[in-house]
Amino acid sequence: MKLELNDSQIKAINSLKSGAILNGGVGSGKSRTALAYFFIKECKGYIEVNGRGKYIPMEKPKDLYIITTAKKRDSLEWEKESIPFLFETNNIFFKIDSWNNIAKYINVKNSFFIFDEQRLIGSGVWVKSFLKIAKNNNWILLTATPGDVWIDYAPVFIANGFYKNRTDFIRQHVIYNSFLNYPKIERYVDCRKLIHYKKLITVNLSSEKQNIKIINDLKVSFNKDLYLKVVKERWNVFEDRPIKNASEFCFTLRKIVNSDTSRLEKLKTIFLRHKKVIVFYNYNYELNIIEKFCKDNNITYSQWNGHKHEQIPDENSWLYLVQYTSGCEGWNCIITNCIFFYSQNPSYRITEQASGRIDRMNTPFEKLYYYYLYSDSTIDKAIIRNRNNKKTFNETEFAANCIF
Repeated sequence: MKLELNDSQIKAINSLKSGAILNGGVGSGKSRTALAYFFIKECKGYIEVNGRGKYIPMEKPKDLYIITTAKKRDSLEWEKESIPFLFETNNIFFKIDSWNNIAKYINVKNSFFIFDEQRLIGSGVWVKSFLKIAKNNNWILLTATPGDVWIDYAPVFIANGFYKNRTDFIRQHVIYNSFLNYPKIERYVDCRKLIHYKKLITVNLSSEKQNIKIINDLKVSFNKDLYLKVVKERWNVFEDRPIKNASEFCFTLRKIVNSDTSRLEKLKTIFLRHKKVIVFYNYNYELNIIEKFCKDNNITYSQWNGHKHEQIPDENSWLYLVQYTSGCEGWNCIITNCIFFYSQNPSYRITEQASGRIDRMNTPFEKLYYYYLYSDSTIDKAIIRNRNNKKTFNETEFAANCIF
């Protein structure tokens, strides 16, 4: 089988080492680059790049474990990428599993791990399992959305031996806000050391195919009177009772904003223009609204969410309805160049991953169209502001300071 790699991928392979982060945009070819590094550098195999496919099996074969998202595991994407390397002829154990099952592999030794998509946030089971695995195996980590703040890098820095543990990292670099009853990082110190460590382990992979991304921000309306009633009276207008907490307050405001019919009008316009459109949404009530719109207008559609895992329709025109959290990663689409974001997602990571579903190296489209809906509501503005600053939207803080 012929192995095709661009100059950026070849450069990355020569720069990678165990413990490194391969940082590349969504669709830049990280999976193929990681497998080529494993085969050529870790296991001393040979495969002719961009040639006729001359192949020499591994001199030092190792078992390979890939920890990825459940959707990417189930889509067999990694198996497809591995075909040119003929792993079965090298008599190695090749296992692909999801992050949910990472704890199963804490006793594996002398193997190689590829950790796909950054999931090493905090100090939970995934991080603890990762640190145990990293101690006894070689590994690299792939990500399109590297850490937003320095604390996100702590697990990888610890695995590389830069710090003894999370406590050591915090002691050296973290200053907490002393005026709050809960731990909130105020700032970081000695950042020059952190920048140095990051440079030591980060290998950047750039996509040589430069698609033109056309970003369209479409303004929509919302029911201001209903919104004002919720803000002033803290009243759940959908259930006709007082609002209990900040989470319900934000949910109620978002439902008012996201349910406005002006969003469907924009969707109809974009659908008539592009014919094949991926639609990302957050909540079930949004799905119900869009489904009804499809049925009323005889539009072919399918969906991917926590309940249904349907494929994109094989038709000349369609809508593919995707719930952000369930379907922001692990699948690709090169038969359309249009994504419509029906509502805002508060996470920069999720939005970035979602936008990458059509931004692939093998897409036939030169131009990629992205449509983002926004309103003048305070909650839409707060979500956009936090996401643009790569910060997490804080419902409690918003509810405490929200005015119309």
